[in-house]
Amino acid sequence: MPPHKTPPEIETQRLLLRGWKPVDLTPFAAICADPDVMRYIGTGATLTTEETARRIASFEAHWAERGYGLFAVQSKATGDLIGFAGLSWPGFLPEVLPAVEIGWRFAKAHWGHGYASEAARAALEFGVGTRGLTEIVSIYQPKNAASGRIMQKLGLVFDRRTLDPSCGRAVEVYRLPRP
Repeated sequence: MPPHKTPPEIETQRLLLRGWKPVDLTPFAAICADPDVMRYIGTGATLTTEETARRIASFEAHWAERGYGLFAVQSKATGDLIGFAGLSWPGFLPEVLPAVEIGWRFAKAHWGHGYASEAARAALEFGVGTRGLTEIVSIYQPKNAASGRIMQKLGLVFDRRTLDPSCGRAVEVYRLPRP
């Protein structure tokens, strides 16, 4: 099957997973500038609007290069961008390679509503069912227990605890069980 060069649109009950649009920069920059949102991502540093724009460009390039990537996640009820979910190459943690990482990031106002689980499940189904990916991991800093619970809801199982060499922080790796 040829790779997707751009993200397909995937609808869930409450969400639309889609490609990135220019209008997404402002709301996504606000998400990435929130210290609570960024606390357990890498060093915990927030991002400027310019850094966020570069991240979105890298998300789009990832789709073109690999045929999978991070979807912009939009609320179907409001039409607002509320975060992202999807698949990426976890090159920052070489010990888990070759694998694809499933991850998510949502605006704080949208925490605790099951959106991350709903979007991540759709992204996982895309990765396994459409792209045929089998080596899927998810990585989180242990203090971020909510992300660990989402991984378990997705059916991922504990693989290892290690250090993220990009920031020196402890992380736990969960993995999709092998068939």
